[in-house]
Amino acid sequence: MSKLRAAVAGGLRRSGRRAVSHAGQSRKGASPRGGVPAPAPAPPPAQHLFSDPAEIEALRSKLLTWYDKCRRDLPWRTLAATEPDPDRRAYAVWVSEIMLQQTQVATVIDYYNRWMEKWPTLQALSQASLEEVNELWAGLGYYSRGKRLQEASRKVVSELAGQMPRTAEDLQKLLPGVGRYTAGAIASISYGQATGVVDGNVIRVLCRLRCIGADSSSPAVIDRLWDMANALVDRSRPGDFNQALMELGATVCVPKAPLCGDCPVKQHCRAWHRKLFGKPAPVPDVEDCGLGGCPLCPPAAEPWDSSLGVTNFPRKAAKKQPRAVRTATCVLERRSCHGASEYLIVQRPNTGLLAGLWEFPSLPLAQGLQEEKQREVLADHLQAWMRRPVAAEGLQFIGEVVHIFSHIHQTYVVYSLALDEHVTLDPASSPSRWVTEEEFHASAVSTAMKKVLGAPE
Repeated sequence: MSKLRAAVAGGLRRSGRRAVSHAGQSRKGASPRGGVPAPAPAPPPAQHLFSDPAEIEALRSKLLTWYDKCRRDLPWRTLAATEPDPDRRAYAVWVSEIMLQQTQVATVIDYYNRWMEKWPTLQALSQASLEEVNELWAGLGYYSRGKRLQEASRKVVSELAGQMPRTAEDLQKLLPGVGRYTAGAIASISYGQATGVVDGNVIRVLCRLRCIGADSSSPAVIDRLWDMANALVDRSRPGDFNQALMELGATVCVPKAPLCGDCPVKQHCRAWHRKLFGKPAPVPDVEDCGLGGCPLCPPAAEPWDSSLGVTNFPRKAAKKQPRAVRTATCVLERRSCHGASEYLIVQRPNTGLLAGLWEFPSLPLAQGLQEEKQREVLADHLQAWMRRPVAAEGLQFIGEVVHIFSHIHQTYVVYSLALDEHVTLDPASSPSRWVTEEEFHASAVSTAMKKVLGAPE
């Protein structure tokens, strides 16, 4: 238990570091030239911490018992539990964690099974082409994830003799695309390293367990949550404990309408107690918040809303609205020698949004561009591809297709152009090819482009 107290105390010490401005001087109130520094902010009250070793042991036991009984049967968990080779085990976990970023479990399962069937080892993935990776990843979104996974596999094979790093610290340091959370998940699940993890589910669970109402996306709060996760993680079953914490957030302690009655650790949840018994007493206990200045309490302007109950937590800063982008897209169609329809697709650059994927010839449109001008700029763009004049009036307007990316509200203004003769494409332009509809769907094309092809005429 002494190590546990030391970990908690260490978290308190870290939270008290004095902030320094970009100019290298202390924040307002401190002397930059050897004067008396401003006092460090007081650490959060015990209400927001896990400081009782007995409570921590009870929480671990209840959560792991629940997980053993209620966990979902998922293919990556089966592989992690049955694969004896540590590198294969870590690879299996790694692939799942990358796929699960920003993507629901139900969507990932089929992609994961196909991926592991095609590339069961790091060595197999390292020999795959980016085109193959993009084709399998198509429809899963956030395509740079697959690219980074492939790049990192090649690094493991070429620079690390095919052996995965064995600690969270080395995983994060040596593998491109592996951040703190992914490194912690791989190290705890695959190698049994007693390190915590913090993802969206864990943030929600910890914020409710300890009534943390400050902006949960702020660096200060995230640092505190990592301290908590590292203090809580079960030393004998770290991988199972981390998965149990995430499972709780995914299936019980959900964002809306949480199933508090089914929660195995509700007795340790301060948000649940607050929901049952109302606001704290007008005169707070010495360990309670309410006197102001606590870095983990909700802002004074956003007090506890009794109608929300435990869903008062966590709180995040308002999301920025996605920027609106309009793109002109043309479905060029011709008849093959066998009479089947073929469509021209071109490859996007290897960097940026949807890097390396294939799409119909497209170009961004300036805001406020009238329809007549849209046709003209698209015709000029196609003319460069086809090395022959393209009449703007020959482009048939199909409609608009909207696709929402995480940070972009994308509108595709879709046109079509049927070609009656053979067209020679400019070899100096980006890679391009003609494909049948079946070949189109098998190619590395985005979900947005599939929407475009399916747009009603």
